[in-house]
Amino acid sequence: MKRTIIFALVILLVAIAGGIIGSLYTFRYLDSHLSSYSSIDERQQMKFTHFDRDSVYRAPKGMDFLTTSKKVVSGVVHIRTSYGSGRFSLNPLELYYKAPARSSGSGVIISDDGYIVTNNHVIEDATNVEVVMDNNQRYYAKIIGTDPSTDLALLKIKARDLPFIKYGNSDNINPGEWVLAIGNPFDLNSTVTAGIVSAKARNIGILRDRNNLQVEAFIQTDAAVNPGNSGGALVNLNGELVGINTAIATSTGSYSGYSFAIPVSLVKKVMDDLLEFGQVQRGLLGIQISDVDANVADRLSLTLNRGVLVNRVNRGSAAEESGIVQGDVITAIDTHDVNSVSELQEWVARNRPGKEIAVTFVRAGEKREVKSRLKNSQGREELFEPEVKNELNGAAFEDVGYAELIRLKLDGGVLVKKVTEGKWKDAGIKEGFIIAYLDRVPVDNLLDLNRILEYKKGGVLVEGFYSTGEKGTYGLEW
Repeated sequence: MKRTIIFALVILLVAIAGGIIGSLYTFRYLDSHLSSYSSIDERQQMKFTHFDRDSVYRAPKGMDFLTTSKKVVSGVVHIRTSYGSGRFSLNPLELYYKAPARSSGSGVIISDDGYIVTNNHVIEDATNVEVVMDNNQRYYAKIIGTDPSTDLALLKIKARDLPFIKYGNSDNINPGEWVLAIGNPFDLNSTVTAGIVSAKARNIGILRDRNNLQVEAFIQTDAAVNPGNSGGALVNLNGELVGINTAIATSTGSYSGYSFAIPVSLVKKVMDDLLEFGQVQRGLLGIQISDVDANVADRLSLTLNRGVLVNRVNRGSAAEESGIVQGDVITAIDTHDVNSVSELQEWVARNRPGKEIAVTFVRAGEKREVKSRLKNSQGREELFEPEVKNELNGAAFEDVGYAELIRLKLDGGVLVKKVTEGKWKDAGIKEGFIIAYLDRVPVDNLLDLNRILEYKKGGVLVEGFYSTGEKGTYGLEW
């Protein structure tokens, strides 16, 4: 009898322990799949709680680049893009009858769940984006958003527990400090070069924006960077990301001594904007400006020969409403000195519309400070909310319920609710079809469908399932 009781107690304890373990596993699994966030910086802090706080790093004796290289190389990826219509062949064994043009660059993994930063010019106009990891594992990436004004783009791949490079603090680096550049020049994977920071806040006039809102405040280094390095990492000797390699100064097309990287202080803000809204939320003062130097100071009888001269104040702008006028010389933003147009642009561009910043300026020899509430390019303080369309080119869509996803063993998908005349019907897609992949990129929900198709043109491979479990594969001419 005692043995029976003891045996029953053992079974009960095992069952309780199993239930606890199962609950913990389910909680962690669902949390990793269903959680959302709007700041990659916060995600990094959550995953790297054991990391030392960022600080200026002084090179140890012997300049141990080896430790840093081992820490960051796996966080830099090779990005391969294809361009062209990619029209579908009638042969079901072939995807295209015309091979698209191809190009390549680099990218940096910035979150454990697959977000990647690269240059906009690396993926601009690409019809497909492929990511190759340091271990040669391959993924098809979706474009979350792009920002030509800073030449940055955010990609996403379907992966978990990835090695990523932690954000550093580009404000704390100084000329003369060692940095490493990691990328894929000339298709040579995982190439590491070393150099020093040569200068900060460089404006070299390479970016163009249709609204003239480009921001150039590059970190200049003498680390060797060549075609294919674009979008790769610039790290300090702590292995922290301080910039995204973007350009070289050259007359030959190859490295000639200097390279330029977008500071991570700006990268962080742009990435969070693209993550949350799909486009950058740019705060503006609404002024036209130029550098102040000795010649300008003499010509205008200014009392100082450094700073940023206000040449014009736009009507209804944040600057006008705060009392800034033509002829003022701005010397600081939020107590940070600004001695050039590029420095002012960077400090202002870190903020979204509606954010109040402190502007220090000199007028008639008198130092003043005002608070300016930034506006967007349309003169409004409200943030842009992405529009989610549920009707696209002759078809209506809706998100798939969680129970249906579980039944079909899908992580995400979009239901084709109605099909009328148009591209979807021409492709042979019927009502009730659940879109799971576009060009092999997972489609999570309706917002995802909108964002992916925004960057598509030509032939698109559509894969998914009907409610019966029947698989469908279609060629959509977008």
